[in-house]
Amino acid sequence: MKGFTREHTEFSLCGLACLLCPMQVGGYCPGCGGGAGNQSCAIARCSLEQGGPEFCRGCAAYPCARYDEFDTADSFVPHSRRAADLARAGEMGLYAWLALLRQKRTVLDQLLANWNDGRRKSLYCAAAYLLEPEALRRVMEALAAQSDLAAAPAKERAQAAAALLQTEADRAGISLKLNKGKG
Repeated sequence: MKGFTREHTEFSLCGLACLLCPMQVGGYCPGCGGGAGNQSCAIARCSLEQGGPEFCRGCAAYPCARYDEFDTADSFVPHSRRAADLARAGEMGLYAWLALLRQKRTVLDQLLANWNDGRRKSLYCAAAYLLEPEALRRVMEALAAQSDLAAAPAKERAQAAAALLQTEADRAGISLKLNKGKG
């Protein structure tokens, strides 16, 4: 959106983890307030009208009517933790939160580089976003321990990674499927 820029494009104004979004990972979006390619957004427009708070939770009107239907369907990243992540970033401090997101992005990049069959980007992005770092670490350690997988076809490597991510998600009671809303 023209005129909407932010210093920290990895974590959106409204609480989405842009750094873990398939659109940003694929180079199609620079993240919230990242300039050219930045998606048109009613919340960004509102931010400009409200004097440009760093995050919506810093606005006197938060939460406002713009959030009433926001979580009914996911976009490229899950929306289910958006408000909780805004709060968590506030509690941890922005730089600690961004460090956590970057840690998760490192795992995501490893999954995409070594365990992807070309069909798992959305799954890996959702898992990196929703799972805690300890769960992601366990997955990567389990994958590394399966030395026979290194020479396996991409499809087999991807299936192994997806199964381990699903096991961790089941353990945490998390769905890795995006809620696309009403069809």
